[in-house]
Amino acid sequence: MTEPYSLPPKADILVVDDTPENLRLLMGILAKQGYKVRPTTNGKNALAVARRESPDLILLDILMPEMDGYSVCKELKADPNFTNIPVIFISALNEPIDKVQAFAVGGVDYISKPFQLEEVVARVENQLRIQSLQKQLQEKNSLLEQINLKLKHSNNALEEFAHVVSHDLQQPLQCIIGYTQILEYQQQNILNQEAKSYLNKILESGMWMQSFINDLLNHASLESLGGYLTPIDCNQVLKQALNNLQIAIDEQKAQVTSDSLPIVMGNQTLLIQLLQNLLSNALKFSRPEVPLEIKILVEEKEGEWLFKIQDNGIGIKPKNFERIFQVFQRLEQETKTSGTGIGLATCKKIVELHGGRIWVESQMGLGTVFYFTIPASVIQ
Repeated sequence: MTEPYSLPPKADILVVDDTPENLRLLMGILAKQGYKVRPTTNGKNALAVARRESPDLILLDILMPEMDGYSVCKELKADPNFTNIPVIFISALNEPIDKVQAFAVGGVDYISKPFQLEEVVARVENQLRIQSLQKQLQEKNSLLEQINLKLKHSNNALEEFAHVVSHDLQQPLQCIIGYTQILEYQQQNILNQEAKSYLNKILESGMWMQSFINDLLNHASLESLGGYLTPIDCNQVLKQALNNLQIAIDEQKAQVTSDSLPIVMGNQTLLIQLLQNLLSNALKFSRPEVPLEIKILVEEKEGEWLFKIQDNGIGIKPKNFERIFQVFQRLEQETKTSGTGIGLATCKKIVELHGGRIWVESQMGLGTVFYFTIPASVIQ
């Protein structure tokens, strides 16, 4: 629900006019509306009064002796303390060039003489309302900046914490996995089936934890890798990603086809990780009864390359479309395969570091298409 705006209580209005009758009329109607009114009859006095106590709004005549309204407004607007104070000109000058000049020196509105008191009140209220909304917006922007700064510090601290903790867990975890493998090998003729089952569960859990830690370390280090972009041949990126996944591809007997891919401005290490994560996701969530087919498609569209990683796997439920790109969110699928919940969040971060977007479309039982974009920069 939008918060209602409110006018400043008893707004302070400085009225500048060298005609006593105009001052009397303006003071009467504005005071009747509850405003505090300070009158003055010349430009120099107006500057002195304003500097002594800043008003919320200024009604300013143009034709005055010694110092006209244009000069008063120009001098006020040159001072940072008065930049945001609205100035409404009231003048008998009705030529378009006079109004243009009034706005050029910093005026926000223009009332022609002879003026209607109702019009003056309406224009004053309108400018005070705008000023109040601007102040509220500035306050909210300032608050948002403070919140964003705190979030940035918190994120940096969390990433550093994740990196330190994950790194410190590597060594003991490697010991657990290593000694479990040694025990399984050396005692294979002694251990009964139940004991072997326990060792396998320890080994599987240890391997999963190791994969989780590696994914977490990779995710935490993305920012440091994403700063410097160079021309990268995505065909070579795909080749390396496929080499890294070759064993899994062979086990699945998956068929992987690709368009000819473009050269983009990017980070090769991150782009390999991006394609590898998306291809790995397709390999994990395949349908056992259907030969797995993965297609890598690309087209240039509106100044960016649109990549599509398409598979014929089990699909993703629509309620998971947004969740899967968040850290530690795992797919709720009927499969024994379980990921770490970091891979797709890492993909999102990599794409954003390259100035692109990533999203997914899917149908349960038919397959999934992951889309991501990379700006089609001019390669020198």
